[in-house]
Amino acid sequence: MQNLFEISGKIKSKARELGLLDCVILPADFLAEEQAHFQNWLVQGMHGEMGYMARNVEKRLDPRELYENAKTVIVVLQNYFPSETQNDSTAPILSKYAYGTDYHFVLKDKLKLLLSFIQTEIEDCNGRPFVDSAPVLERAWAKRAGLGWVGKSSILISVEHGSFFFIGELVLDIELYFDKPKLVRDHCGNCTKCIDACPTKAIIANRVVDARRCISYQTIEVKGELDETLKGQFENRVFGCDICQDVCPWNLKSKPHDETDFKPKNGLLDLKNSDWHAIEKPLFNELFKKSAVKRTGFEGLKRNLKFIQTTGNDEKV
Repeated sequence: MQNLFEISGKIKSKARELGLLDCVILPADFLAEEQAHFQNWLVQGMHGEMGYMARNVEKRLDPRELYENAKTVIVVLQNYFPSETQNDSTAPILSKYAYGTDYHFVLKDKLKLLLSFIQTEIEDCNGRPFVDSAPVLERAWAKRAGLGWVGKSSILISVEHGSFFFIGELVLDIELYFDKPKLVRDHCGNCTKCIDACPTKAIIANRVVDARRCISYQTIEVKGELDETLKGQFENRVFGCDICQDVCPWNLKSKPHDETDFKPKNGLLDLKNSDWHAIEKPLFNELFKKSAVKRTGFEGLKRNLKFIQTTGNDEKV
């Protein structure tokens, strides 16, 4: 029988083969250190319309409550930093993570392949992949895994990779060789670039983001009309944001991904300002098939375009 250390090495080798940045294996346990911070954020209503954040809190804090007989949590990172961005500097800005296929599909498929490998090559077991679509505190698990620290913007930052990556988890009902949990110290220091750059002042304290003021929340999560008090402050962002990551010095270390599924559809980065504001549903469906932009939908995108078009920030057609 293979020893657990060798098994761990094989799993991590498979993760690298699948194109994942990193892979850490931890015991399923209660995230006690996150409880007060998370619950305080909810009590202050900073989750806005994201009612799902306030449900199943016990499951968010303990994967054993989420998945029956959970014993192991495998935490992985997936790079999405692009090699090129939009060509027209006056065009509405799309978050980098939304250039290609929706990461929920891409990363979940990789985790399913990793699970299949474990079941076939290691040991018969049950498992479930999680990619930002179930009550799991991804950043908390990645922080516990030593994959980075949570910066002032509340985003996980890695010394090696910056912050342009997705976090995924594979929860198993078997025990493996566990990596020793380690704490990466906060390397933000006195830097406040993300706080200073946020046009809507959504970062209200260290590691505290009021989602209701966040451009990503407004352009993606809000189902009705956008907050009129924030008009003129979106800096031409039409879906998602990236500003706090773009200004972060640690992202000077970001290297372009080589994930085929994350490459933008032909023509997406070439859209001019006028093309965006004149977009019709057939082109929307073509450009954003299987894209995260589908979450806001065509009508949501048009709403966002209208909202930024009248802000006076060189966004008029």
